[in-house]
Amino acid sequence: MTDRHDPLAGLRIPYVRWFLLGRMAATIGSQFISVAVGWDLYERTNDAWMLGLVGLVQIVPALALTLPAGNVADRFPRRHVGMAAHALLAIAALGLTMVNAYDMPVEFVFLLLVLTGVGRAFAMPSTSTLLAQIMPPREFANAYAWLVSSGHLASIGGPAAGGVLIAATGGATAAYAIAAVGHLVFIASLLALPVIAADARHRRGFSDLFAGIGFMRNTPVFLAAITLDLFGVLLGGAVALMPVFARDILLVGPSGLGLLRAAPSLGALSASLLATRMPPWRQPGRVLLIAVAGFGLATIGFGLSRDVGVSLVCLFMTGACDSISMVIRGTLQQIVTPDELRGRVAAVNSLFIGLSNELGAFESGATAALFGPVISVVGGGIGTLVVVAAVAGIWPSLRELGPLHTLHATPATAPASRPAFDQPTRGSPSASD
Repeated sequence: MTDRHDPLAGLRIPYVRWFLLGRMAATIGSQFISVAVGWDLYERTNDAWMLGLVGLVQIVPALALTLPAGNVADRFPRRHVGMAAHALLAIAALGLTMVNAYDMPVEFVFLLLVLTGVGRAFAMPSTSTLLAQIMPPREFANAYAWLVSSGHLASIGGPAAGGVLIAATGGATAAYAIAAVGHLVFIASLLALPVIAADARHRRGFSDLFAGIGFMRNTPVFLAAITLDLFGVLLGGAVALMPVFARDILLVGPSGLGLLRAAPSLGALSASLLATRMPPWRQPGRVLLIAVAGFGLATIGFGLSRDVGVSLVCLFMTGACDSISMVIRGTLQQIVTPDELRGRVAAVNSLFIGLSNELGAFESGATAALFGPVISVVGGGIGTLVVVAAVAGIWPSLRELGPLHTLHATPATAPASRPAFDQPTRGSPSASD
């Protein structure tokens, strides 16, 4: 009880600081490419269909390679896999720089975007599991909150800075080049991390590709958390309909749309920074349920609002609640997953979240076309509340979950009858600090 919480515990470790700075640089670079590709293609072709193809050519290789990439992250040193993946992303960004500078055919743009999708598929399961591999749970929980905060900050500033750079230079060449530098900075930052050799005690077969899915299915508390996130994103897709609300309901035009899009990110950044200042939650499972329920209520509020101020507050709260759930779910995932499975579990998690984002946007658009945007958004918020109630009832272990740093992963080779993780009892000293 005398152990005081240090909100800067994670940042006091040098390699964590380097990792966060490098990750921010890479994220900003990815944001630059996202903005620059859209602008570049539309300027060259004047065809909106080209913009739709951008997401498709990146998500197809990412989905196809997600499971193999997770297996690679568990078979080889993750630092090396991450460096190779971001080297691929840097090569793609340099290629886009050359294509834009020399006005090469747009087919080369899409070829390089496919390469970007491949790089992302291998980057996510390797780099997202590095810190959990080398840090104690308590320090990792704090470092992960800072990681989420820095990611939100990069996601807020990256698109704006990319747009300003394109306007100032009269083209996308400089944005592509700086994006390449961002990925190279991340590669350099990974050199500060120790190399952890992969577990080579077991022969791997084809079934190992699906070991991450098996672990998630057999870990009730993690399955409950991922179900909350999956259906929350799937049903609460207000972001996809923001242009409709900005133009036809709130009557604020494109400038108001920019504010609406920024509000969730500001809420997410605020909440994640707050999470770094708070001691570990004693009942994180209940906090997770409350956060997702808050997300649903804020979504309903946005759908019913006719005042731009109220709408901005509701969107701010959706971002804040989503960020809290992200911190808890991400920390839980890394702590309860055996290290020899972290890459594959992270890959499956990325696959589910990526699909829920895409399907959520489709669901929002489809229901808005059938029933109108207000019913679509409000119905999604109500559906989120129903999912929260269902998860709380189906998986009571989530409600009883103790502090995250007191959990311990069980080796993947443990008998199937054993729980996927061991948790100290509520009366033990470690569960009450």
